[in-house]
Amino acid sequence: MYVIESAGLTDVGRRKNNEDALFLDDKQQLYVVADGMGGHLAGEVASGIVVETLWDYIKRFDNRMDVEELEDPDESLSKEANRLLSGIYLANKSVYQTAQGKEDYHGMGSTIASVYFTENTLIAANVGDSPIYLVHDGTIEQLSVPHTVLAEQAALDPEGARQLGGEFRHMLTRAMGVDASVKADISEIQCFRGDILVISSDGLTDNVDKEEIHAVVKRERPEKACRILVNMANERGGRDNITVIVLKVKKTTSKSGGLFHFISKLFK
Repeated sequence: MYVIESAGLTDVGRRKNNEDALFLDDKQQLYVVADGMGGHLAGEVASGIVVETLWDYIKRFDNRMDVEELEDPDESLSKEANRLLSGIYLANKSVYQTAQGKEDYHGMGSTIASVYFTENTLIAANVGDSPIYLVHDGTIEQLSVPHTVLAEQAALDPEGARQLGGEFRHMLTRAMGVDASVKADISEIQCFRGDILVISSDGLTDNVDKEEIHAVVKRERPEKACRILVNMANERGGRDNITVIVLKVKKTTSKSGGLFHFISKLFK
């Protein structure tokens, strides 16, 4: 069981509308950032559906409601990880069906980056390019897998990726609600006291690199760290909506120790 100090902040930047959405629930220990996309107001509709659907699904388990779970759960993951995946699939379905039902919403979609704590682990799951970072033992690493043309090309052919233009950096290969089904990347890891999680939209990471993020969250409490990071992004242009959640693990009652275990599963 973890004791988490959390804070989140979203800012419109220089855009007219804020198509980002965030969610923090210290009771459920579920934290979500969604970055919407689409036509007039459709992006904010999509991101709102994503966070609301996922939260509503996860909280049903705490209320001991009859909840539909994955028919074929992955045995290498905990029941909570499978539940998070199920909630993401349900959120994708909700966005897709809403988009099909109204002409103004056709083609809308969203990213999702989520962190969910169990008794002994943290689970990070994502679709799209909204990043999740873990600060552990003096280093910062990205837990999420970016689903962009540039990132996927770099994994296959680093030299070829360097020839691609900047427009491919944010050209998504996966997004919530674009198709009837979606593939999510998920990781389940052991977490320790002093670890810090950062979830954000690309409006932050386009302007503030991960080492700068590391320096801020290491020295500041979550609420102040969020404000500093948003201000930095705005001072450097703020061309996109900016959203960030910072989580500090203050205490863990887990008896697990030793190695830092990392299990990653790409669902196909």
